[in-house]
Amino acid sequence: MSEEPPFENIAIVGFGLIGGSIALAIRERWPSIRITAVDRPPVLAHAAGSGAIDRAAKSVADLSGIDLLILAAPVEQNVRLLREATAIVGDGGLVTDVGGTKRDIVNAACALSGARSAFVGGHPIGGAEQGGFAFARADLFRGRPWILTPDGSTPQEAIDRLTGFIKSLGARPTTMGADEHDRLMAFLSHLPQLTISALMEVVGEATSPSGLRLAGRGLVDSTRLASSPADVWREVCASNAGDIGVALELLIARLQQLRAGLADAETVDAVFGRAAHWRAELMKGHE
Repeated sequence: MSEEPPFENIAIVGFGLIGGSIALAIRERWPSIRITAVDRPPVLAHAAGSGAIDRAAKSVADLSGIDLLILAAPVEQNVRLLREATAIVGDGGLVTDVGGTKRDIVNAACALSGARSAFVGGHPIGGAEQGGFAFARADLFRGRPWILTPDGSTPQEAIDRLTGFIKSLGARPTTMGADEHDRLMAFLSHLPQLTISALMEVVGEATSPSGLRLAGRGLVDSTRLASSPADVWREVCASNAGDIGVALELLIARLQQLRAGLADAETVDAVFGRAAHWRAELMKGHE
């Protein structure tokens, strides 16, 4: 693997778990790359103190000399910043994002005219129970998928350059359309998050703190996502409401079927059997 860094100056707008982890992975792989972060002053002070960044900036407008700009703020904010970001980055530079939904930002990029830099939508599949730079780590994306969602006008050179960068950070890049990304994520990510959050709310309010003390490992292990911060997810829900709605309806229909067949062994067996089959398929990619 070549040690030559693919970019000299990288800016990351939004220095939470994902943005911070990207910076730490870059630091580990290419210490010579100059990293600038845009976020709130306390976050920037923490990042600078830890050595994760070389420079702190108050806004995108304060950036200069950037050849890769990564939008790592909440999804709606990334869309609002896109025009300014593509104008700040110079000729031949790249802009990407890390948002959990892709349709809105790819459509916004297609609507831009005269942009000096190319935009390639991106979504690294990595996360943790808690957000924020304090929980960032360099290996968050290692061995994990990193989805790119270029549109038909995206230069192949830009896609190839970003793909090489992602591979060098240890992730596994893959490419698909924005609509397909959002449909898949509605089932693979958004539905599990909402289901587990709702499950934990129902269980907690029905049993009280004293009742929760009697819970076994099953509840503990299956509700890890219930600690996720709402500020990230409220924008994901809003930007992918259509696909998430379809996913929720399918789950509700299955739960209603299970409720109606609680005394029917065949109904219960069928749900458990299909679930075990798909769980085994899921684990083939995580062994």
